[in-house]
Amino acid sequence: MRPFEYQRPTTTDSALAAIAPGAAFIAGGTNLIDLMKLEVMAPDTVIDISRLGMDGIEEDDGGVRIGATVTNSDLAADRRVRRDYPVLSRALLAGASGQLRNKATTGGNLLQKTRCPYFYDTDTPCNKREPGTGCAAIGGEQRNHAILGTSEHCVALHPSDMAVAMRALDAVVEIRGAGGETREIDLEKFYLLPEDRPQDETVLEPGELIAAARLPAPKGTRQVYRKVRDRASYAFALVSIGAVLEMEAGRISHAAVAFGGIGVKPWRDGAVDDLLTGEEPSEGLFEQAGEVLMRDARPSDGTEFKVGLTQRLLKAVLTEATQ
Repeated sequence: MRPFEYQRPTTTDSALAAIAPGAAFIAGGTNLIDLMKLEVMAPDTVIDISRLGMDGIEEDDGGVRIGATVTNSDLAADRRVRRDYPVLSRALLAGASGQLRNKATTGGNLLQKTRCPYFYDTDTPCNKREPGTGCAAIGGEQRNHAILGTSEHCVALHPSDMAVAMRALDAVVEIRGAGGETREIDLEKFYLLPEDRPQDETVLEPGELIAAARLPAPKGTRQVYRKVRDRASYAFALVSIGAVLEMEAGRISHAAVAFGGIGVKPWRDGAVDDLLTGEEPSEGLFEQAGEVLMRDARPSDGTEFKVGLTQRLLKAVLTEATQ
């Protein structure tokens, strides 16, 4: 690990004032420290934002506001989250061991880097790590890569379980700027597709940080999170699905289904939600939803299995949610 300067500001404004090219924020550090050890990232200055009072979970106009430094453990255990947003609690519990959940934060989880092995290997080309060098994953081993939203420049997968659940819950990201201004953006628009600039992963501008995530009042009482992985212990998803549904008079009155393990960002397809809404649950409907989801998939030889696996998992999740 290269030498760096460590700063611990006492206010959000002073933290934002300290950020500059070559600096990085740290809260839990469960991802950044690994990247620094491998010299994938080598910030000159590390700015600790873990003690700035952004660690509260508050009621917010029928929903909740989750501070950026709320730990995954505290969020998963929160009474309101377990009652009204169980899909989020289950996703967090499936995402990592207790030790990691005790350190990992909400903002850091949303911003965690891909686990693409070529991104972590500084001896291989990676457009996300070094723009313009190429993508070693294309033509390489791709078992843990994306099949939706990819480009000729990047097929890296977004690894977050929490963000999948938040996509299904219509989360909004609250962003704080250096001038004290605050803006809010739907999680749907927070992440960017790689296209020809894989290094640009979110809409965050230089000098901004995530202050909180907001969840609106829950829209569905039937919430399911399922994750398929290579081993039963904590591992990143081959495929995961977070579903939030409501039933009225035997029909699906609300459907919000998000996916992990298949997209370059936490994936949600409005056409799938629209197809399900207003319909009576049936095996044929669920199979059709899987076909709609995969209409634009671009699997490689190493990720072809994800098409069928996702469709089968989607059918199982929707069956459970509508029973």
